[in-house]
Amino acid sequence: MSPPMSGKGNDSGAARILGSGTSGVAELLIFHPVDTVAKRLMSNKAKVSFQTLSPIIFRDAATATLPRKFLSLFPGLGYAAGYKVAQRVYKFGGQPWFNDLITKHYKTGFTNTFGERKGKLMMQATAGSLTGIGEVVLLPLDALKIKRQVNPEAFRGRGFVRIFMEEGTTLYRGWGWTMARNAPGSFALFGASAFTKDYVLGVSDYSKATWGQNFIASIAGAVASITVAAPLDVVKTRIQNANFEQKVPGFTVVKELIKNEGPTAFFKGLTPKILVVGPKLVFSYTLAQSLIPLFSKYV
Repeated sequence: MSPPMSGKGNDSGAARILGSGTSGVAELLIFHPVDTVAKRLMSNKAKVSFQTLSPIIFRDAATATLPRKFLSLFPGLGYAAGYKVAQRVYKFGGQPWFNDLITKHYKTGFTNTFGERKGKLMMQATAGSLTGIGEVVLLPLDALKIKRQVNPEAFRGRGFVRIFMEEGTTLYRGWGWTMARNAPGSFALFGASAFTKDYVLGVSDYSKATWGQNFIASIAGAVASITVAAPLDVVKTRIQNANFEQKVPGFTVVKELIKNEGPTAFFKGLTPKILVVGPKLVFSYTLAQSLIPLFSKYV
């Protein structure tokens, strides 16, 4: 999403949590099926053709009725809800907090190095990158969501608490690759969005951007972020969707992927992700920014 206000606005912390959390739930219900399709395409190691597309996407429901096919795209919804809501709340509150911190302590250094205008953009992007790195704490929920989407056999009838107790640190498998993906991805997300507002749309005060300007900037930022992070996202997904007891080193995944599928496999699932970026970001950003002021009247 495009960079929110960097200063402390009139909205309370509770209003931001409620507004962004509600936005995450609504976004999840609408876009979870598309995310499932993208994850299954990224996890598929065979050649994709028109004949194999349906079994890859719908799995056991490939020959079922259309309603059952659609419902098959909602595996791991509970884990996805926990992850998405926590992620949205963290993103909305985390990036402005990091930006405030950087502005307070390091603004002079950024301004001297990049100039006032570019320094402001770099602070937004750097704050986004730090937020992305810290997002690794949510990795267990993300890992469980991905496993439910592409490898449900790994659960073997176990619930969340039992899995967390039995698997422990294995739920953080791929944490290094996740941080390596999130750092440049979030940098590109907030940086490209800020760049678009400042240099393309001529908006110097990001908090005063119109809905249309936020729309354009959000699309630019999200497309840049997803494209930059795509190769590492594929590696992270391959690591996370393996069975719990199967430890797959990231460099092994990279080597086998290049050997068996070619370099273009690093961008598997990129098209459906980019196709949903526009409506997804417009929906979540607009809803969150509408609900936060509303909740501020009551909390």
